[in-house]
Amino acid sequence: MIQEIYLVDNDVQLTNKLNEIFKKEKIYKFTNVGTSNIVEALNSIPSLIIINEDTIDVKACELCRKIRTDEDNSITPILVLSSTEGHEHKLDILKHGALNYIRMPMNEEYIYYTIKNVLQLLYINRRVSPLTGLPGNVQIQAEIKKRWLSKKVFAMIYLDLDNFKAYNDVYGFIKGDEMIKFTARTILKNVHSQECDSSFVGHIGGDDFVAIVSSTDYDTLCQNIIHDFDTEVVKYFTKEDARKGFIEVANRRGVIEQFPLTSISIGIVEVEKGRFNNILEIGEAGANVKHLAKTIQGSTYIVDRRKSKE
Repeated sequence: MIQEIYLVDNDVQLTNKLNEIFKKEKIYKFTNVGTSNIVEALNSIPSLIIINEDTIDVKACELCRKIRTDEDNSITPILVLSSTEGHEHKLDILKHGALNYIRMPMNEEYIYYTIKNVLQLLYINRRVSPLTGLPGNVQIQAEIKKRWLSKKVFAMIYLDLDNFKAYNDVYGFIKGDEMIKFTARTILKNVHSQECDSSFVGHIGGDDFVAIVSSTDYDTLCQNIIHDFDTEVVKYFTKEDARKGFIEVANRRGVIEQFPLTSISIGIVEVEKGRFNNILEIGEAGANVKHLAKTIQGSTYIVDRRKSKE
């Protein structure tokens, strides 16, 4: 994937220099943009913005503020290059959202590794759900594999929402996102209240979550999640829908259907030494037990306690 890097610089010398430094690495593309064309850089939503304060006619902190207040670039990393001395100036730049402040004249090796490390960190962070801030599929798979290889007993807890599509159809995606964030908070609060050191909570995507715990007291944990979820979820419905206990949605044929209020289904798989040959089998068992939980109306949980064949 090409890494688009924009240099806010009224001189092309630095852009040419960076293209020369990175000439063997084709994924990095450096583009020069003057301060009069800063909107062009923002509209492109680059991977990284570098500001050369020595050549521009505006203060770097003002540009940082402009970038940070642009909705599409609120998390775009910013590097500021400057020969201006003084602790207060450097601090002002960082206060306005720059990730790093690099003194000029530029050290080629230093800026080379700074750019690479910033973009690597951005790549890692993008594996995290932007909605919930929870680890995504890459970290989830790594965590499962680590636990499985340790041959210690642990439990996989798979959670997702019932009738969530109907909720989105009636209330819209913005409200749906709020429901997802509420679900994440509910899971985190209860999982971490039981064990802080060894627990893990991840966001598979959409309304699917996973937790990994070493405790065998799954019943209490799941009962608490369900209690908190069912108690608070009514706040995400109108008073009328909460009173009725269902929402109405037109299907593709225009026929009105009734769906119960959103609930949560939980499937738990005990993982002990010798039961599974690989982590794919763990996922399959989890999908099966969660599917079974979803066949029961309302919030519920089911535990697969089958033992290994050893």
